[in-house]
Amino acid sequence: MTERWVLQRYFGRQFFLWFLVFLGSLSAVVFLFEVAELMRRASGRSDVGFDLILEMGLFKLPETIERILPFVVLFSGLFTFWRLTRSQELIVARSVGVSAWQFVRPALLITFVFSLLNIAVINPIGASMNARYKALELRYLERVPTLELTGAGLWLRQSNDDRRYLLHADHVKLAPLTLSPIIVFIYDEEGQYKGRVDAPQAVLKESKWELYDAWVNMDQSPAQYVQIWTLPTTLTFGKIQESMAPPNTISFWELPRFIDALRTIGLPQTRHELAFQSILAQPFSLCSMVFFAAAFALRMNRRGGVTLMIFCGVVLGSLVYALNNVVNALGINQTLPVVLAAWAIPVVALALSNAALLHMEEG
Repeated sequence: MTERWVLQRYFGRQFFLWFLVFLGSLSAVVFLFEVAELMRRASGRSDVGFDLILEMGLFKLPETIERILPFVVLFSGLFTFWRLTRSQELIVARSVGVSAWQFVRPALLITFVFSLLNIAVINPIGASMNARYKALELRYLERVPTLELTGAGLWLRQSNDDRRYLLHADHVKLAPLTLSPIIVFIYDEEGQYKGRVDAPQAVLKESKWELYDAWVNMDQSPAQYVQIWTLPTTLTFGKIQESMAPPNTISFWELPRFIDALRTIGLPQTRHELAFQSILAQPFSLCSMVFFAAAFALRMNRRGGVTLMIFCGVVLGSLVYALNNVVNALGINQTLPVVLAAWAIPVVALALSNAALLHMEEG
């Protein structure tokens, strides 16, 4: 028992070392590409210095690292098991009765613990850094602070006294917050349609919307022109801006509250729900990469071919990543349920990787 515990600690230490190597190396490469892209975007703008570009690159880095984590885990496992096989250590361990599941266990445990750490600690820090990056990008690289929403536009709901209002706009501009063009549908307490107000734009002032050059059509009466039509509101610029925050700028712990806020205001919450479920499914996705790496190591042990192993790893990681993006897109478009879109690929990858390792172990 003691010898096997020492052996598993050794395997785990080897995996953790390669994990740090690949994480650091890929992060450095990603950072260089991010800085190069920011320099291209900032060319010709005297107010954007190189120090600011480096700062923005650092703030952007956690978001990109989040996307390449499956590749980091996969290649960490591949090179760990490859080195153990090349040095005959893995072969000797298997000859004395150590099964594939036993030498996979340390890497699996490290990956799972890191996944939990990423969810609980790293993700909130990365979300805060990404929010800062978005603010700097909006200030220095996006001269016109305009937010283009989805094809369905922006929908807001609110209630005042005995009336309910449903607001719709195609575009949103900041400072001051302006919706254009704006349509306000008016209903009574029972939800019966009472009329609508159309205007080229609506500006959020203190505790009210101001609709300019509005046409008011109430109770099937002829439309009337009103130069400024006001609608009291409890919404604030901060609440609306917060609700439009991208999911990657919101920490895992804050996402449920944001989803509830979006649902209350009437904004679509599909992207945020999908992001929340995807974060929960991340440990399964990363653990599947460990199993795939072990299966490739066993095949390499029997058939040789380090180059083939690396190539297959690249193809496998790219395939899983691409399929996950496709299924996530289907979830965002509401073609698939959010839970299915977030969990389908991680669960399938975990099942297939287990089956592949079992086949290599017994075959």
